[in-house]
Amino acid sequence: MKYIKKITWAIFGVLYIINTGSFNAQSQNVQLDNIYNDIEFKMPKVKEVSFPDYEVNIIDFGAIGNGLFKNTLAFEKSISQVSQKGGGKVIVPRGIWLTGPITLQSNINLYLESGAIILFSKDFDDYPLKKVSFEGLNTVRCISPINANNAQNIAITGNGIIDGNGDAWRPVKKMKMTDNQWNSLKKSGGVLSDDGKLWFPSESSKQGYENTTDFNVPNAENNEDLIAVKDFLRPVMVSLVQCKKVLLDGPTFQNSPAWNIHPLMCEDLIFRNLTVRNPWYSQNGDGLDLDSCKNALIYNNTFDVGDDAICIKSGKNKDGRDRKFPTENVIVKNNVVYHGHGGVVVGSEMSSGVKNVHVSNCSFIGTDTGLRFKSTRGRGGVVENVFISNIDMIDIKADAIRFNLYYGGKSPVSDGLTTNKEVNSTEEVLVEVTEETPSFKNIFMNNIHVSGAEKAGFFMGLPEMNLKNINLSNAVLKANKGVEIVDVDGLKLKNVQILTPEKKAITIYNGKNVNLDSVSFQNNQQTQIELFGSKTKAIRFQNVNFDNSNLELKSSKEVIKREVFIN
Repeated sequence: MKYIKKITWAIFGVLYIINTGSFNAQSQNVQLDNIYNDIEFKMPKVKEVSFPDYEVNIIDFGAIGNGLFKNTLAFEKSISQVSQKGGGKVIVPRGIWLTGPITLQSNINLYLESGAIILFSKDFDDYPLKKVSFEGLNTVRCISPINANNAQNIAITGNGIIDGNGDAWRPVKKMKMTDNQWNSLKKSGGVLSDDGKLWFPSESSKQGYENTTDFNVPNAENNEDLIAVKDFLRPVMVSLVQCKKVLLDGPTFQNSPAWNIHPLMCEDLIFRNLTVRNPWYSQNGDGLDLDSCKNALIYNNTFDVGDDAICIKSGKNKDGRDRKFPTENVIVKNNVVYHGHGGVVVGSEMSSGVKNVHVSNCSFIGTDTGLRFKSTRGRGGVVENVFISNIDMIDIKADAIRFNLYYGGKSPVSDGLTTNKEVNSTEEVLVEVTEETPSFKNIFMNNIHVSGAEKAGFFMGLPEMNLKNINLSNAVLKANKGVEIVDVDGLKLKNVQILTPEKKAITIYNGKNVNLDSVSFQNNQQTQIELFGSKTKAIRFQNVNFDNSNLELKSSKEVIKREVFIN
């Protein structure tokens, strides 16, 4: 009888596992189908990965998970074995698996069991130089800890952790650390900048920084000069180049040398159930940079990073335009962003274009900026057809919504338009519209709720290429400062509450075809709407209560009265 009970329970256990697995797979498929609901543009369903029922364990190839033994060869042999068998799963069990770079091949699912930690080596000699694209430019950097090139049907799944050992690579600014942290960092080794405000892991890293004029892309071109600054050429942690059918599902990706996850010129991508982490002080510590990619789903993820969290890009300047590969057909749903320079970001590298992007049901908690659009002269490219809805923001350190087409440079009109004198003394310089002129248009935001920010919104285009057809509806924006609008042609605010303790709630400078419909403000407080600039025209107010003695409309002498309409 005892044996019959054991057999019965064994059979029950097997059936439970089979049924649970089947249920989870069904649930995942239903959830995936729902991702396409309410999308504003036509988009093909993303092609999903599928693997043969074959698997190996890295232990069988000599791997030792003690955090000391370097398992580079074991990973290489495991992946090669599965590839030769036509594909399948490479299992990484519980343990600390120190390794050099891992190169994924087609039909490989790198699966991390719970408790598995892949820890990448601090030894820079493990990472040879390689031609890559970084920050939108064609350049040379160290090979990425996880990399794949022209691979198809690849995945990284499971519940383990992938750690890029980024602190070994990154420079650190003194201003981003406490005194105790800074003193501890200095004692760990490395060298300081000449002014003592920046720590580098090595003299080679410092030399690369000092000899670079274009952000993180080195001036050096010949191999000898590049090797001399090799420590400066820190890689993105996960580099996927020209890959098709990609799934990242489940793991934690953390502590990357530069950007965390960087798919470049890829198609059919799914990123879900990920935790993406970097220290808040990490230089270029982006979360996910989707760069010139087509057909992508990004959902049910959590980000807490040192730079922008979810970034939509397509190359920088001529290098980006020459790709002729826009980022298009992207769905971003149900994500949470904690620290990050931006929650969902477009740009600044958008030179090959961005179109057909849906973002919904995301929360930004303590992020520097919420929705962030950025570019500058020289980029070129068109960003269009972006649909954003159901976004909740709490404690945003800077702007809840920010459009800035002078990124990385000085705008002719600074943030914080405060007086007539300041604005009237400013002359905007028009430049010729060419292929180098960036354009942002047809961007729709609905149901945006902000409970605390420094500034409710900042919308700034270029004088020669205004932001065009920007719509914000059904929003509550509670912030220390109001909304500023500069060089915009076609902006509509409808059913928007702007709740700020400042008297000035909205400032418009050289705005055209601006429609404020059912816009309301802080109750029982003196509030001003201010209009400046000789190019300001076709400003329409509908259902805005100017009969209220607390609301005042002010215009500079440059604004023609007949260009302001109050219904």
